[in-house]
Amino acid sequence: MTDAVLDDEDAVAVHHAHAVWSCLTEPGDGVAGTLIGEMGPVDALRAAFEGGGPTSPSLDAGRRRWRARLESIDDAFDRARRVGARLLVPGSLSWPTALDDLGVHAPRALWARGGPEPLGVEASLALVGARAATGYGEHVTMELASRLAQRGVSIVSGGAYGIDGMAHRACLSAGGVTVAVLAGGVDRAYPAGHADLLARIAAGPGVVVAEVPCGTPPTKWRFLQRNRLIAALSRATVVVEAGWRSGSLNTAGHAAALGRPLGAVPGPVTSAASAGCHRLLREYDARCITSPDDACELLGADAAAPEASSGRTDDRTRVLDALSARSPRAADDVARRAGFDPDEVRGLLALLELEGRARRGPGGWRRASPAQ
Repeated sequence: MTDAVLDDEDAVAVHHAHAVWSCLTEPGDGVAGTLIGEMGPVDALRAAFEGGGPTSPSLDAGRRRWRARLESIDDAFDRARRVGARLLVPGSLSWPTALDDLGVHAPRALWARGGPEPLGVEASLALVGARAATGYGEHVTMELASRLAQRGVSIVSGGAYGIDGMAHRACLSAGGVTVAVLAGGVDRAYPAGHADLLARIAAGPGVVVAEVPCGTPPTKWRFLQRNRLIAALSRATVVVEAGWRSGSLNTAGHAAALGRPLGAVPGPVTSAASAGCHRLLREYDARCITSPDDACELLGADAAAPEASSGRTDDRTRVLDALSARSPRAADDVARRAGFDPDEVRGLLALLELEGRARRGPGGWRRASPAQ
């Protein structure tokens, strides 16, 4: 259950104390973080429950909250053992030090299914976005995640439906490494429809992690706090598709607060699903991301790195060949001619429209002439 062999009594005590604090606190508990920072996890536990430590109204309130959870510790450990979850704690060799940038709001520990190695990958990018993703958003995510994975970039996301799920699946399909950060315990597949996907990630070489112990249900608050971990674990964050009030903007806010590079993918100006991305571009100085090269520049990686799939047929060219310059065609007709799924071809058509190579009219889609 631990991420290292502990052959020192003090190390065992510190490791256990971090685990206990993880069970007692809600994500981002700054009161506990301050106490642990001042006293260390072991002495902080004594001060919290045996007295003799500092006192203040916030600490007294914290003690009441923490005591109410004491009985949950044994159950959390039992659940972790049953699913083979590993415990990573600050200061251990496998601890992702990027999380320390969160200061007193850093997690007390991480519970992980899968190897911890992906958490230390230098080139890691968060790809996040709406659960109610469009065909356009899913296609852009698929292209970014797969091609970045082929360049050795680790993809970090939240395991949710929509953009998150597509990012994980595309990365796995390309043979890449992906990290899923959950809002609930790693023993609970959430959403339930992604149980198989999360199991594939945990089987390696990816990892499924959470700061809350096993048995903890996801809640709205925990989702919002989870987003800070996605931002902190990544060298840069890209929002692919997001509505005006999407939770993905919360992740973007954490990335900006941490000083991590932030990017956003533009969408059709008529699409409410991209309104949040346009807001990031306009108001928060996000970089415009339209290709894997753009994302690599955001990471500071070599944008000219070769891709394993560089010789494959370009999907957009196939769709462009299925269009007529004179007669508009319905998206379903274009899909049939190009050999794509209708939902997938709509995403490709939207990309071609952004590039000015296709035009949409009342009668359907057609190829744009050079003059246009």
